[in-house]
Parts: sequence; C-alpha cells; structure tokens
Amino acid sequence: MNIIPRNQHPISRSDISENAIKVLYRLHKGGFEAYLVGGCVRDLLLGVAPKDFDVVTNATPEQVRQLFRNCRLIGRRFRLAHIIFGRDIIEVATFRGHHSDEEKEVGKIARTSDEGMILRDNVYGTIEEDAHRRDFTVNALYYNIADFAIYDFVGGMADLEDGTLKLIGEPEERYREDPVRMLRAARFATKLGLRIDDSCRTIIPALAHLLDDIPAARLFEEFLKLFIGGKAVANFEVLNDLGLMAPLFPVLKVPFKDPASIEYQMVYQAFIDTDSRLHENKSVNPGYLFAAILWYPMIARASEISQEASFSEYDAYQMASADIIALQVRSISLPKRFSIPMRDIWILQLRLMQTTPRKAVRLLTHPKFRAGYDFLLLRAKVENDKRLRSLAEFWTQLQIDNPGLTAGATKAPTKRHRPRTRCRPARK
Repeated sequence: MNIIPRNQHPISRSDISENAIKVLYRLHKGGFEAYLVGGCVRDLLLGVAPKDFDVVTNATPEQVRQLFRNCRLIGRRFRLAHIIFGRDIIEVATFRGHHSDEEKEVGKIARTSDEGMILRDNVYGTIEEDAHRRDFTVNALYYNIADFAIYDFVGGMADLEDGTLKLIGEPEERYREDPVRMLRAARFATKLGLRIDDSCRTIIPALAHLLDDIPAARLFEEFLKLFIGGKAVANFEVLNDLGLMAPLFPVLKVPFKDPASIEYQMVYQAFIDTDSRLHENKSVNPGYLFAAILWYPMIARASEISQEASFSEYDAYQMASADIIALQVRSISLPKRFSIPMRDIWILQLRLMQTTPRKAVRLLTHPKFRAGYDFLLLRAKVENDKRLRSLAEFWTQLQIDNPGLTAGATKAPTKRHRPRTRCRPARK
C-alpha cells in the first residue's frame, strides 16, 4: 500500500462538493471509515472538475441509513445508499469483498453467470479487498477524510503519471465479470488521454460478443456517455478498432472497416457534427445519431420490402423503420422520445423531395423539419450527390425567403379578444 500525504498531492477540500464533505464527516464522526473514491479522485488529480463524488465506507447500507434521514437504499445487484441533497445525490457504497465458493453457491448475496459475469454482489470486505475489486488502477485511489491522504493499493498513481490504463487483475476474468468494462476502457482512454495497456487491449476483440448479454437499457446509458460527451469521434475510432461497434449495432450489415465507404463516412461525419455542436453548447438529440448510424440499413431493408411486394416508397420506409428499430432495441434500448424523432427524420427525407411551393412552405412548419433538413445536409455532404446538393440548396433558400416559418420560430397565435361594450341601463 502506498500512502500519499496531504503535502504531496494537489487535492484540497475546497475542490470537493460541500455535500460530499458533509457525508464524509458524518460517517467519520459516526465511527466509520470514509473515503472519496474512483473517478472523482482521479479527475481531481488530473485537474478536471468531477461530475459527481462517490463515497465508500465500512458501514453497511443499513448503518448508513441510520446516520442520514435523507438516505435511500437502492440496487439489487449492488446495494447502495443515496444521500439526497435536493438535486445533488452523493452515492455511498460499502467496501466490496471477494466472493467465496460458499457465497456463490448460496446465490443470495453473490452470484455469477456461466460466462463469469457478476449478477449479484453484496459481499462486504475491507478497503484493500475493495481496491482489488475495482476495474482500473486509476479508479482505485482513495482520499481519506481522516488524514486527507491518498491511499493507493494497486499502483494507480504510477499508472496515472505514466498515462496508462490498466485493469486490476487478470483481464479476461475482469471483462467476463462485467463486459461493459471494455466500453469503459475506450471511454476512459479518450476522456483522459490514456493509452490502454496491451494486456487489456489485445483480448477485447475476442470478448466483444459478451456485450450481447448486457441489458439494453444499460447499453443505452453507455451510448450516451460515449457519444454525447464531446468525444464521439475519438470513441468511435477506438470502439471500431477494438471490434466493439458490431455488438452495439448488430443490425449493421456492413462493418465500419473501410474509412472510404459511404457508411463509414456517414457515421464519422455525424460524430464530427455532434462534437462540434456540444463544443458550441448546443443540444444534441440521440435520435439524430441513431438515424445516421442506421440510415443505410433502413434503406436496404426498405428496398427489400419494395421488391417483395408492390408497396409505395413511403410505406416501405415506414415498415423498414419499424423493422430496423425492433432489431436495434435488442442491443441498445431506444426510448420513444428518441425513436419517434428518428423515424420522423427518415420519413422527412421523402417529403423533402417535394418542392412544389405550397407543400414546401407548409413543410417548414413541421416540428422536426430542422432535424430532417440537417440530415439532408449530412447526406448531401457525405454522398456527394448532385440531386441532394440541389435539394439542400432549395430548402436553404426557402428558409431564407420565409424567415420565422420553421418550427421553433413560429409564434403561438394570439387570442383575439372582442372589445368590451358598455351595457345600456335598463329603461324605467
């Protein structure tokens, strides 16, 4: 164990959330150990402002609840305590311990799948055991509120200084315990500018299929962290290189292997645009990204449907959209608030081909016109098609000629009130 005293590291209590400090001190005064742990300690050491602060202790979740009236216990796979301060939530976990064979057999507090994935993990232990249960060495650094020192049990400080991302323990075993660690490796590498150690990197392509067993809702959360955080292009390149895009998007018939292919260029440009918007503090709808990633599979499916039966192009698009979404949500769940706009974007590509003046001006008021128009610009840029470029120019000019008509710029009609009239006095 390596203990870095206060005068040898840059972390100050002024850099830590006030609510996290309150939790740490109350646990400490209650006779329990209390540490900041994980990403917040790592980010503070790198000079990055943490998004949240996680606390770990030797108190059980039930003991934490006795100390805090504003505590809520959550989780089945991992039992956690959430200390609620309005919108701010401080997560408190109990030190994790190693699984014994007896605990695995019982299955009530610890259970793993046949593939080695942890399904239940309520085994408590010491801080040393907790450190070895964490995923990466740089995430296993502990800030002790008792002496303000950093406790390092697995060489995380050295790896952080060396710019290397390493797993704790045997890589294949750790990936099998939680396959999402493969995605986290890519995200941490791009976010922190770290190099994934070869021992952790080379085995990933062979284990990528393990992501098939991860709940679709959890993979949607990982999708947001990977692609709606300002590092979409970098994460795409790393994930694609590691063979992790295929299990995330199995509906893709053509893997992103050829950077010159139109499928690759479409997704790559969409990620470039996403990063640009986020850096300009503009909003990004995940449905737009899914529309770009799944556009060519949807077009291919629509073509198959048209060949099978004499459906109109509009009907073929509708049925193909439903088929592609149904296949995709088996891997990454897609809430309706995102899947519906995605379908609107696709269908609008047909409606944007109608350039008769009356229909065109009416289409400007469509709630998703702007998203559909942006998608048309994306296609025109990627496909280098003269017809698409002409359409893009037409719709660009139409918006210039009709300012205020596009959705979002339209004003709600004001209610007209009839002028009040005086009542004549009744005749006597």
